[in-house]
Amino acid sequence: MFKNILIVGCGLIGSSILRASINKKISKNFFVYEKSKKNIREIKKINKKIIILKKLDNKISDIDFVIIATPMSQYERVIPHLNKHLSEKSLITDVGSTKENISKLKNNSLSKSLDWIMSHPISGSEVSGPKYGSRSLFINKWCIVFSDKNKIKQKKLVNFWKKIGSKVIIMDEKVHDKIFSITSHLPHLIAYNLIKTAQDFQKIQKKDVIKFSAGGLRDFSRIAASNEIMWRDIFFNNKKNVINAINLFIKNLKSFKKNIENLDDKTLRKKLVNSKKVRQQILNLKQDIAKPDFGRDLN
Repeated sequence: MFKNILIVGCGLIGSSILRASINKKISKNFFVYEKSKKNIREIKKINKKIIILKKLDNKISDIDFVIIATPMSQYERVIPHLNKHLSEKSLITDVGSTKENISKLKNNSLSKSLDWIMSHPISGSEVSGPKYGSRSLFINKWCIVFSDKNKIKQKKLVNFWKKIGSKVIIMDEKVHDKIFSITSHLPHLIAYNLIKTAQDFQKIQKKDVIKFSAGGLRDFSRIAASNEIMWRDIFFNNKKNVINAINLFIKNLKSFKKNIENLDDKTLRKKLVNSKKVRQQILNLKQDIAKPDFGRDLN
């Protein structure tokens, strides 16, 4: 499918793409640019044929597919090297979680001779680093690809994601950022805030609250263990949509508060029942499993 693939930034997502691409024999050669010495040690364990690059220089002139998998705040540092050394025959994509900012960045900074078609694989975990990468991470998971005027390269990108197991949909970046402010960005922000609230409660009450974590707090703590640099970038880059989502959340939280204060049984139970319907919808769409306790093995 490709002759030379370069993955820039090889943490959880980047290393999973690397593993899946090697497994599916998508390219003849695999190159990785990664600054972390710890990550490089892990990457070398994946396959002896992986070529580690210390610089993005003229060695990348023959690369035909570049996947940028760094935190989004690093994209600006990568682009000048691509402009200088990459061939116009190359295809560039990224795996960032917000897209309007990336669209503006590539339009303003990327050489007009280069093609960057954005991607967003909807997969990941609270853990980070190549140690936790998996070649099966993308199997039956959605990957969003964004429409581009170069339909030949767009089709090639779609085929790449399908080849490593993803279900692909084409989407507009503005629509994407609005949707994921609710389905992904707000839940993570709520998780961080809930853990902060538990910590504050513990300080005020001078009681060891955390050790009595019930299922709810425990499961939110899993989300809140996600990479802080990545999520800072997401919150800042999707600021407008995230703030709108926060405002809607606050509005609904105040409504729940009012229901509880007024002992409004009918309204509160209706909301709770409707929430259960959404859970069933997610299960019907095969976006989660129905096993209790998220399928954890309790034995």
